[in-house]
Amino acid sequence: MSGPNDLDETSATRDTLGRALDDLRAEIRARFPIRAVRGEVAGAAAERDRGAVAAPGTDWMELFDELRARVNRLGIRERRGDVDEFGMDPEALRRVRPLLDLLFDRWWRVDVRGVEHVPAHGGTLLVGNHAGLLPWDGLMVSHAVARALPERERVRFLVADWLITRPFAQPWLVRVGGVRACRENAERLISHGHPVLAFPEGVKGSAKVFRERYRLKRFGRGGAVRVAIESRVPLVPVAIVGGEETHPVLFKVERMARLVGLPFLPVTPTFPWLGPLGLLPLPSKWVIRFGEPIPLQELAPEAAEDELLVSRLTEELRQRIQAMVDQGVRSRGSPWA
Repeated sequence: MSGPNDLDETSATRDTLGRALDDLRAEIRARFPIRAVRGEVAGAAAERDRGAVAAPGTDWMELFDELRARVNRLGIRERRGDVDEFGMDPEALRRVRPLLDLLFDRWWRVDVRGVEHVPAHGGTLLVGNHAGLLPWDGLMVSHAVARALPERERVRFLVADWLITRPFAQPWLVRVGGVRACRENAERLISHGHPVLAFPEGVKGSAKVFRERYRLKRFGRGGAVRVAIESRVPLVPVAIVGGEETHPVLFKVERMARLVGLPFLPVTPTFPWLGPLGLLPLPSKWVIRFGEPIPLQELAPEAAEDELLVSRLTEELRQRIQAMVDQGVRSRGSPWA
């Protein structure tokens, strides 16, 4: 999702190139006579379409004008009118669906269980365990619900600030349903009938090394439970097995990571040893389990101010997801089966 600064930079670049091309046009007009007739220009255009270099008889001014027109369109792309206020683009999702299907069915061979526990309509808060720097788990849970309930609003998964603000990740994540993780965004999405997927472990979940796999960290300060109570929506626990092996973190480098604005730099069996190829996820077997909803909508909104109640419900939620994760690990067997 482009911001005002991006648009200003694109406009400035376009203006600078435009002025340079105007100077070039004057230089070409002064140095090269126009020798081609229109038929030759059409033939040259066909050759250009086939990747050929312009012929000696090419109308250089015609070629220049075409280049000038392309520069004027630099950075401008037609966008669909139904991109929502958070930046999700149905057209981008349509284009990426074959890749998601490939990852879901063949690469990770995702086994989905209990998706019938996700309400078929209305705002819902899903809470899951988290692993890895990249939000593959959010994408797979969202895709699983979309395939099982195609008429339902797509699950929007919350992404931590340090990742959603990175220029290399932000545009793509936003277009496919990622949303900056904060209470206000979650409440607004839920109020408009969207299911929202939260990962209360936060960075602690992402930073787990392989020897700590599938051991859930503390669930923050109960933000997920408070949102569910105040929004009067059910809370659906989600257990995700397989993400821990996608990018197994052997150890972390933290001091160097702070220089580039990351919480840590992971060292995995493939990264950084294989360079960019090391970022490719490993083909582990995945299991996603949706648990029965916890009916927190029966509580009064004022219950969100009861610290003891929120703390108890948060710990119960963590323990329920931990039990579902343990069961999923046992039922899956080998991560490479």
